[in-house]
Amino acid sequence: MNFCSHCGQPVRFAIPAGDDRPRYLCDACGSVHYQNPRIVAGTLPVSGSRVLLCRRAIAPRKGYWTLPAGFMENAETTVEAAARETREEACAEVSIHGLYTLINLPHINQVYMIFRADLTGSFSAGPESLEVALFEEHEIPWDELAFPTIERTLRHFYADRDAAAFPLHISDITAEDRERYFGSA
Repeated sequence: MNFCSHCGQPVRFAIPAGDDRPRYLCDACGSVHYQNPRIVAGTLPVSGSRVLLCRRAIAPRKGYWTLPAGFMENAETTVEAAARETREEACAEVSIHGLYTLINLPHINQVYMIFRADLTGSFSAGPESLEVALFEEHEIPWDELAFPTIERTLRHFYADRDAAAFPLHISDITAEDRERYFGSA
């Protein structure tokens, strides 16, 4: 950030009085510009014993498989965001059961919130997906998953499905975890 969104004057990056971390400050109008993590909301859509995945048509990770998920919009709840993203990416309607995984990614300022859901009808590729498909556990393209959050959610799901219990899973993915997942490229 170079200029204040309130008055257009240059900003500086410093710790405001009474705060404990640096923020963008505008000396001209006194605005403090807070930047907070972005929430990614999505679903783990299940139909019988199969899970619905989408092959990404957009960057990042174009061509890789993911659960339908994306950034939450203003004026919507996390459940509404998850359902909307499922409609946008997979042209699918779901019945949402509840929050299933909450994964913090502090190194990229994101929080993933994936809700367990039942697929309630048909599906097809939306504008952000090359294709969508249902997968049995042994068919999951593990080496072609887009993000470590998706792999972690799927691994929890299959372990929990075997135990017939689906607790909330809260975890972190660090920069080191991400590097191990994506490699040094």
